[in-house]
Parts: sequence; structure tokens; C-alpha cells
Amino acid sequence: MTYSLDHPEIRDGVTRLCAGFPGSYWRECDRERAYPTRFVEALTRAGYLSALIPEGFGGLGLPLSAACAILEEIHRSGGNAAACHAQMYTMGTLLRHGSPDQKAQYLPGIADGSLRLQAFGVTEPTSGTDTAALRTTARLDGDRYIVNGQKIWTSRAEHSDLMILLCRTAPPAEGAKKTDGLSVLLVDMREAVGNGLTIRPLRAMLNHATTEVFFDDMTVPAENLIGEAGKGFRYILSGMNAERILIAAECIGDAKWFIERATAYAKDRTVFGRPIGQNQGIQFPIAKAYANLRAAELTLREAIRLYDAGENPGEEANLAKMLCADASWQAAEMCMQTHGGFGFAEEYDVERKFREARLYQVAPISTNLILSYLAEHVLGLPRSY
Repeated sequence: MTYSLDHPEIRDGVTRLCAGFPGSYWRECDRERAYPTRFVEALTRAGYLSALIPEGFGGLGLPLSAACAILEEIHRSGGNAAACHAQMYTMGTLLRHGSPDQKAQYLPGIADGSLRLQAFGVTEPTSGTDTAALRTTARLDGDRYIVNGQKIWTSRAEHSDLMILLCRTAPPAEGAKKTDGLSVLLVDMREAVGNGLTIRPLRAMLNHATTEVFFDDMTVPAENLIGEAGKGFRYILSGMNAERILIAAECIGDAKWFIERATAYAKDRTVFGRPIGQNQGIQFPIAKAYANLRAAELTLREAIRLYDAGENPGEEANLAKMLCADASWQAAEMCMQTHGGFGFAEEYDVERKFREARLYQVAPISTNLILSYLAEHVLGLPRSY
């Protein structure tokens, strides 16, 4: 079956759902540093968070383009999908590499909302993006793994039932890749919290429900190993193109929100007896932001097309993430400047979205690392790190 990259029915449905969660809802969550529980529950009931789960497990069985449409429209409507997007981009690890028993045990619950797969334990305080240097270990002891270590920036850990955890189960053999010996475990946090797993919230510039987590002789059943031991890094890598594409779609939604807000404000705001949008000093930055948005969106569409066709579009996925993040950030700067002092007022939502848009210059991968990837793997320049 073929699908339109646009998915107009899905976009209309998401927009209608988001209308029930206006700016006042997101401002309250931001003010209280609260998880948007009602919003996530509404998305779950509507089936949108199960978009990528096969129909045989209770999901919608849709392609990545549909998931991108969902996330884009959430952001275009003024919301933020970071509260739940991990369920989409971590899903591939379980779908592609999980055993039949694991899929049967967990996917139906994730699809109907009785289970949340929202936590992704990879980054550590001492290693950052140098994933091969991570120190969290899992030692096999009979029919269980004993896990010790620490992760940071593990968002939504307090609001998730399951965690995809990357840890070292064996040191790399001499002459082997540094990433050999890394494995993926599916952690049931309902059992682990208080039994070797400690979650500590981290306050950040934006309301991202992020945490650091500590493992102190936490036990995980050996049957919760995803795929083969020692091959976990490639399992995580296989989902990164999807992650970059999904995040790029969120950035496009943000850019559209900023441009629509700035355009409306520039038409209505009158200074010196004329709308400020009549001034080229206001017009041109809005028009430039729109041009950058459209160019980035076209790159994203190509990445989505290739991914849904079964290809492995590393170049296009990275380009899309970088260009869409740049487009959203430029649109954020433009929108703030267009609003002037009112852009700093909470009630306009610009300052909240401004803070949220800044994240994507850094996460889930920084712009500099994308440039390094393009330099080495696309242009053939010497490896820089």
C-alpha cells in the first residue's frame, strides 16, 4: 500500500485534538514544570502514539511519513511532542531487533496505552556523544543481568514504564571496534525503581521532564536482552535515521508556528500609524524565514521518501535534521524580534517556544556532529575524532 507524504486526514485529526490544548495549557505545564499527562493520554486514546506499531499488535501500522505528520502538526499547533516522541523513535529497536516473545509481551500494551515506552538510556555524564566510552555495565549472572552505572538527560524516565538501555556487557576484543560489547536491555522500570534504579529530576531551561538515572546492582532478566549481546550499538544506530527525520518534522512544525505568529502580529501591530508588517525591516526577515523553511521542508520530504521506500538515507536524514533545526531557530529569532518586548511576555507563547526551539541545535545530536558526519562519510574528508 502506498501513502501520501502529506497524510491530510491525520493532520486534520491531530490539529483538532491539539485545539483542546491551547497555549494556556502549555503555559501552565511550563510554569509548574508538569508533564502534559492529559495531552499524552489524549494522543494515546486517538491511536497516534501507536502509529508505527504493526496492526497485528494493536497499532496503526503506518509508515514514518505518518509519524512525521503527527509530530509536525503538534508543533505547528503550539504544542510540544517531546513529552511522547520517544515512543516513536525508540520503537524501531524493539520492532526490528526484539524477539517474537518480547514483541508479543510488550507491543500490545504500548499500543493501547497501558504501557509507556518513553525512556531512552544512552548518554552518560562522562561520555556525552562518545557512546563507545560509556561506563554503564551489565554483568550476566545466571538468568539475569546486574546493571551498574549512570545515565543523564534520560527524559521522561519518571513518566515511562519501560526503558531502552544501552550498556556494556563485555569489553571490546583487541583489534575490534570500540562499540563492540555494547548491548541493549529492555528495562521494566515499574519493578526496578527502588530496587537498584534511582531517578533524579534535572531542572533545565525548558520543561522537558529530563532526569539522571542511577543503577546500583539493578537486575534485569536475561530474556530482556534485545537482539544479540555485544551488537547493541548497531541496533541503536539503525534507528537514528528515523529519529533525525522525526525530530526534523517537529522543527518544521515549530518554524511554521513562528512564521504564522509573526505574520499575524505584523499585520495587526500598529506603530507610527501603520502596521509594522508594512516595513521591509519586518517583512524581509519573515520572508527569509519562510524561504529557509521551504528549502528545509523539501530536504525532509526527500529523506522521508527514501526511508519509506526501504532505503537507508543517512545523508538525507542528517541534512534534514540540521537544516530543519536551523530553519526553526531562525524563525524563532525572527518571531521574537517581530514581537519586540511582547515576545518576552509569557501570554504570547513566543518565549516558551523560543526556548524549546533552541534545544534542537544540540539534541538529539548537535549540528557540529552532523557536519562531521557529512565531512567524513559524504565528502570523504579525514575523520576528525
